[in-house]
Amino acid sequence: MSPFIAEIIGTAILILLGNGVVANVLLNKTNGKDGGWIVITWGWGIAVFVAVFTMGQFSGAHINPAVTVGLAMAGLFEWSLVPAYIVAQIIGGVLGAFLVWLSYKDHFHETRDESLILACHSTIPNIRNYPANFMTETIGTLLLVFGVLYLASPGFIGANGELLETIVIDGNEVGFGLGALSALPVGLLVLGIGLSLGGPTGYAINPARDLGPRIAHALLPISNKGSSDWAYSWVPVAAPIAGGFLAAGLYLLLSS
Repeated sequence: MSPFIAEIIGTAILILLGNGVVANVLLNKTNGKDGGWIVITWGWGIAVFVAVFTMGQFSGAHINPAVTVGLAMAGLFEWSLVPAYIVAQIIGGVLGAFLVWLSYKDHFHETRDESLILACHSTIPNIRNYPANFMTETIGTLLLVFGVLYLASPGFIGANGELLETIVIDGNEVGFGLGALSALPVGLLVLGIGLSLGGPTGYAINPARDLGPRIAHALLPISNKGSSDWAYSWVPVAAPIAGGFLAAGLYLLLSS
């Protein structure tokens, strides 16, 4: 499978399950109505796990422009592939949001609150303070990408402090890594970020996660929808990219 197709599919899975749990909790007449923040954060953690578990073998399952940029800056990904990956991730975000709308179409129709409908697509700050919102998203993404960078470059520490990808045990060369299970710590990391840092902004920590569904919100014939809040849209795009750069810089500093 093409890695770009895999990024579209992976990001679509992320948004389908992630925004799907938000819709289940927020929209009227669902089985999950008023399930609360714990349900939402667990749903997002599982969404990341499934997306990485299924598509990681084809593209690395970045499913996040901030991760792609961070990996490239750290020297773990080719810069020439970054634009195509980001475009694929945004397309996947739009597709995932469309699938959520199809799944909950009747419930969107039954919901009159415009802010709840928008929240099923993109993030909304609870206190609109752009510098503070930017800082929160930057810190959350820094933590995410910093963790991913170490998962993306596993190895053994040699006697001289060098990073070894394999070691010899009883005459056999043994590699390091969790394989597909590496998706689990990424999902748990996102869960932890949501539980600890998600309160102020809803923790986009991913430009494609916010921008793709926001585009879908603007384009889809959703009943009772209001503004797509483009005035805020730059924050969950620019701040995660800044967080990705900072995470890569910290990773390189600690690795030098």
